[in-house]
Amino acid sequence: MAIDVNNESGTDIDERAVLDIARYALARMRIHPLSELSVIVVDADAMEQLHIQWMDLPGPTDVMSFPMDELRPLTKDDEEPPQGLLGDIVLCPEVAKKQGEEAPTGHSMDEELQLLTVHGVLHLLGYDHEEADERAEMFGLQAAIVDGWRAEQGVTGPSPAPTVR
Repeated sequence: MAIDVNNESGTDIDERAVLDIARYALARMRIHPLSELSVIVVDADAMEQLHIQWMDLPGPTDVMSFPMDELRPLTKDDEEPPQGLLGDIVLCPEVAKKQGEEAPTGHSMDEELQLLTVHGVLHLLGYDHEEADERAEMFGLQAAIVDGWRAEQGVTGPSPAPTVR
């Protein structure tokens, strides 16, 4: 998979972990290996501008997803996944740091960015959390992906609880 991580935020983040968990999530969701994804990391001011422009909501947010080719995970009837451009995920480490600190389990900014990366991938694949059943499905899948990746990395301890609202 072609995954670009572009850190424009001025904050040091674990770019390798963001790249690795994005790759893991896409493979777990059976997305074509030649598909493309872009992850952009921005500061709070840039994220606020995007949040206002696209959602008409004030203040910076943690993650935004901008789908391109509307790729979807394979179903049991699909033989081969389609190839294409997934789109862009935009992350804000300043918001991630605050959310990680405020989470019930308390976790690092980088752990929150990993969680948000998976969250963004799921949004690109058409998952949402507006309704209770959608929320349960998306957050359950998000937790399974994060837990699976952490297990592969040899990370022990509790996984970050979902902080995305």
